[in-house]
Amino acid sequence: MSAPDLVVTGAQLWLPERSERTALAVRDGRILAVGSDEEVLSLAGPGAEQLDAAGAAVLPGFHDAHLHAQAGGLALGGCDLERAHSLDGYAELIREYAATHDTEWVVGSGWFGDVFPGGLPTRQLLDELVPDRPAVMTSHDAHGVWVNSTALERAGITRDTPDPAAGRIVHDESGEPTGMLLDTAGELVSRLIPEQRPEDLRRALLAAQDHLFSLGVTAWHDAILGAYLTLPDSLPSYFATIADGSLRARVTGSMWWPPTAGPNYVDEILERISAARANGFDVRSVKIMQDGICENCTAALIEPYRDVHPEVRGESVIAPDDLRTITAALDAEGLSVHFHGVGDRAVRECLDAVAHARQVNGEGQRHQIAHLDVVDPADIPRFAELGVTGNLQPLWARNDQEILERKYPLIGEERARFHFPFGSLHRAGAHLAMGSDWPVTSPDPLWGLHTACTRTAPAADVHALNPESRVPAQPEERLDVETALRAYTLGAAEVSGTAKEMGSLEAGKLADFVVLTGPIGDPGVFDRVRVQRTVLGGDVVFSA
Repeated sequence: MSAPDLVVTGAQLWLPERSERTALAVRDGRILAVGSDEEVLSLAGPGAEQLDAAGAAVLPGFHDAHLHAQAGGLALGGCDLERAHSLDGYAELIREYAATHDTEWVVGSGWFGDVFPGGLPTRQLLDELVPDRPAVMTSHDAHGVWVNSTALERAGITRDTPDPAAGRIVHDESGEPTGMLLDTAGELVSRLIPEQRPEDLRRALLAAQDHLFSLGVTAWHDAILGAYLTLPDSLPSYFATIADGSLRARVTGSMWWPPTAGPNYVDEILERISAARANGFDVRSVKIMQDGICENCTAALIEPYRDVHPEVRGESVIAPDDLRTITAALDAEGLSVHFHGVGDRAVRECLDAVAHARQVNGEGQRHQIAHLDVVDPADIPRFAELGVTGNLQPLWARNDQEILERKYPLIGEERARFHFPFGSLHRAGAHLAMGSDWPVTSPDPLWGLHTACTRTAPAADVHALNPESRVPAQPEERLDVETALRAYTLGAAEVSGTAKEMGSLEAGKLADFVVLTGPIGDPGVFDRVRVQRTVLGGDVVFSA
């Protein structure tokens, strides 16, 4: 056996399961051996670098199974409303950004609806903050676009403008547009925003990479490869950074399926995937958004929403029959489907589509459904039966003010019992992966793991100001530490098709790992430990 060039000793190793072994050896960017301190040190020659973890946890590099990296990088460098959670805070950030950026449009993101009276912002406030230019602010969940009057005028949106497919223009009591555009309605304005320079988009992607490295994320799955709302297509940035070697993280992605496309779009998406692969990006899946979100009543529910018009159930973005046809066709081409399913009806329609694909094609590909805000109890066993991965965004599973005041009243007490049913899915044998959906929420895996295991908010999270966020939400849906860690490492690698190379600390795999500031014990520890060092292919890419 060749001598290692790096040895890590004195570690609390998570492989991702807890191990009694305490050390690992690295050679040429891969794990050479995992064993006791004595076993690993016996392999080391005089030139090997030695790292004493001093009892701290060492685990596989975190693998975010669902994020939007370029969008996250743009948020870091733009009018980033994620830094505040108040009306005054948003106003200050927007006013300051507009005053210091002499751009044709003022563009930002990250607002939360619970800050505004009635749950949604209006153009009048944005008119006061940005009176001289069109202004566009995307919500933290990317399903709402808040615009000022100038932006509405530029887009030609009036009281008579019809709603686009899978979108809604919000009107006030007098019938005038309020400045709130939901889902695809946001594109009526966002398509007019001047395109950003390729070098700025590339810089945003690399800024995202650095930020993710600082949080221990060494691999991610980009959940939308294509233009969406105010988010420009990230594929050119990926192509450029792959070509020049500046993209170092392990990245996979899902090609975006436009909401208005029908089954005949399969040939075109195959061409787009082929072009991506020719540019060095191995795309193996397709992103299909089947509904919206509960907070604005666009998530597709089996039974109507509460406290609104009794027939409001949300819309299926793609007709269920078409969804089954599309899923089977993509499955037959060797592609997996990365569904967006928030409401229980959308989740059921996605599962039905996979069931149809199984009937037509046999075992087929590993498909996944992301978000899973509400799942009907009858559908929980179907994940394991159909081999569908539950792609969880754990940081959402808590009693934030927006959830208490807007979401629970809309979905009702019975459905709220199965709000983000992580524990139920695990007990039913479902395969789990975890991601952040950044920039929708923080990409910090330790924050996500804290909420997954405690169903409470991290102490430092600015968006969890209400006392109820410290009270466990649906405590029976908590995950144990090992299950949660596996979902954020090996589970994500498995559903991304990269588990042969990463996701666990095993001899022969890539030497991608994280050293924390202390050991992992009780579930609350994730709110106390931080990332001390991130190692990618044996190289330190972040050190605190």
